[in-house]
Amino acid sequence: MHTYRIGEAAALMGVSVDTLRRWVDSGRLTAERDEQGRRIIPGPALAAFAREVAGGTDRDHPGSSARNRFPGIVTEVILGDVSAQVEIQAGPFRVVSMISRESAEELKLEPGVPAVAVIKSTNVVVETP
Repeated sequence: MHTYRIGEAAALMGVSVDTLRRWVDSGRLTAERDEQGRRIIPGPALAAFAREVAGGTDRDHPGSSARNRFPGIVTEVILGDVSAQVEIQAGPFRVVSMISRESAEELKLEPGVPAVAVIKSTNVVVETP
């Protein structure tokens, strides 16, 4: 079973180490002690907690087959003659999309506007560190 140190788990959850420690101290997240007495988070416990914290399900958008939704803020829009490049910062993740200029204008996309990157892909590459 894979385990995570407090700092690693905090980075994966996108929160501070202090926040993760508070979750452990309050009993919201399970932690164990390793041979050196350091707190570690079991991988399955962190995965279950991440799903719980994320909330929402595919049923939140029953009219869509897309499963990957990343709420964030528009950080850049580059308008071309026909297309627009839109950059969204979604938590620690940068998502860049090419859409039609017409769509960008209809959505009134500009830096500072909240947006959700909805991703439907037939090819997703999964890597391990």
